Amino acid sequence: MNGTPLIFALPGNAVLARAIAAELHLDSGRLAIRRFADGETSLRVLTPVAGRDIVLAATLAHPDEQMALLQFAAATLREQGARRILLLAPYLAYMRQDLAFEPGTGVLARQYAHWLGTLFDGLITVDPHLHRIRELREIFAIPTRIVDAAPQIADWIAAHLVERPLLIGPDAESGQWLATVAARLDCPFVCLDKSRLGDAEVRQTVRQLATHTDRRAIIVDDIASTAATMIGALKLLQRHDYLDPVCIAVHALFVGDAYHDLIAAGAGRVLSCNTVAHASNVIDLHPQLAEAVARMLHDASEPTVPTAAPAGRQPENA
Repeated sequence: MNGTPLIFALPGNAVLARAIAAELHLDSGRLAIRRFADGETSLRVLTPVAGRDIVLAATLAHPDEQMALLQFAAATLREQGARRILLLAPYLAYMRQDLAFEPGTGVLARQYAHWLGTLFDGLITVDPHLHRIRELREIFAIPTRIVDAAPQIADWIAAHLVERPLLIGPDAESGQWLATVAARLDCPFVCLDKSRLGDAEVRQTVRQLATHTDRRAIIVDDIASTAATMIGALKLLQRHDYLDPVCIAVHALFVGDAYHDLIAAGAGRVLSCNTVAHASNVIDLHPQLAEAVARMLHDASEPTVPTAAPAGRQPENA
């Protein structure tokens, strides 16, 4: 029996899967996926998986559209005898919904983690949006590994951008994460005070901008979706005479015209990490993701059927 792990890719994740396979010398698995006229899906595993460890590459930028396929892929791989199934999801959805914000709503971050935990034996992701939930172990019972994008962002800025950067965080939550990038660059950083007025409207203020006008402003955020936060930051910087600020996002979701709106708002350049495929991708995290996959494959010696954590349980994750 072949003991080499297999990596499969859901649609849109072939580049990620090929990069990880090449880095770790994994075998590449094949799936045949069809969509019937009535909207149902047919999925067939074309590569034998019995007794083998599986990595399923599926960044979760469109989570609701992917839920059925993710469910069917994981369940079918397990039915075919897969030993363990790890989910490689550079972008992890639903983490921003970490509170029951209104009466009648649920904590969807916890629900989503519970569901993923019933399908997979481990999770590898990049900088999930953690705020009220401080660690993934609070909501996941399966082992998790997080790749930190901050070192690669800092190194890219040092190699390709200006010598005197000023890092701008869009809100107070970004401070601790931004401090890591700033320390690596030995440069100052400023966090804006943000009030969200709606899904695509924010108000931001800051007091310290006037003292750094001799530096090149670089706005760094973990998620760019509507780009409202970055656009608001751009307008504030322009009022303080900062020209052509650079915008960097870890996860480039950019719904609708958000990317073009950001450029039109005055961004000198828009960059992102390659956690979600987008034209702005320039910061490569595939080597770091490969290392995290290798560690998780190495760490777990025996397969376990995953179960979701009871409320309040905080398992010791890898």
